Amino acid sequence: MDADTTPDAERGHDPAEVRIAFLLFPPVTQLDLTGPAQVLTRVPGARAEYVAATLDPVATDCGFAVVPTRTLETAADADVLVVPGGDGAFDAMLDPAVVAFVRRQAERATWVVSVCTGAFVLGAAGLLAGKRATTHWASAPLLEAFGAEPVPERVVTDGSVVTAAGVSAGIDMALWLAAELAGQPVAERIQLQLEYDPQPPFEAGSALRADALVVTAARADTEARRGARVAQAAAAVLP
Repeated sequence: MDADTTPDAERGHDPAEVRIAFLLFPPVTQLDLTGPAQVLTRVPGARAEYVAATLDPVATDCGFAVVPTRTLETAADADVLVVPGGDGAFDAMLDPAVVAFVRRQAERATWVVSVCTGAFVLGAAGLLAGKRATTHWASAPLLEAFGAEPVPERVVTDGSVVTAAGVSAGIDMALWLAAELAGQPVAERIQLQLEYDPQPPFEAGSALRADALVVTAARADTEARRGARVAQAAAAVLP
């Protein structure tokens, strides 16, 4: 079946629906996207759209692609906007069309959420100024460039803006949001259905607990891939 390209004005909106827009850009970190999607699409009334610049498949960082259902121009106004991260987020935050889409959606959405470096796309859209926020630990200090207060927590809520730390934190964020949308019993049922009960084999999931050599190597890799793009985006938002 071809993706729906009907303009939003012609579609109508069932008030029982929870319209969720997932922003796509290459290369998106797949778990930033699929983790929250696995949770939020189980919320009663959820209707998910996967939005990209075109309807062409969007590459993930894992070697497979995701097929969008909407373009930036034809996407419906969402109740929830989800912005994942990945290396592509640092290019997306410099894309005027993506930034305009995020700003437009944020004007009407009940919740605007990001996972990992997706926070920088929100920052480029001017949505983090004066707000507490989090992102991947290796990039968190750079949130200050957008007027945000970096907070070393896994999920941070400030008004209608919710930011999650790196990658797997998107699942925690989505479960919290599911409770806000449908109540805690529903969110707990979703958690149980997914058997989300992390028991990692190593104490290396936090920069506070991981071996110092592991942290240093991971930070250097992140900085090399990120380059100067955050400074470029911040310069376009704040004087």
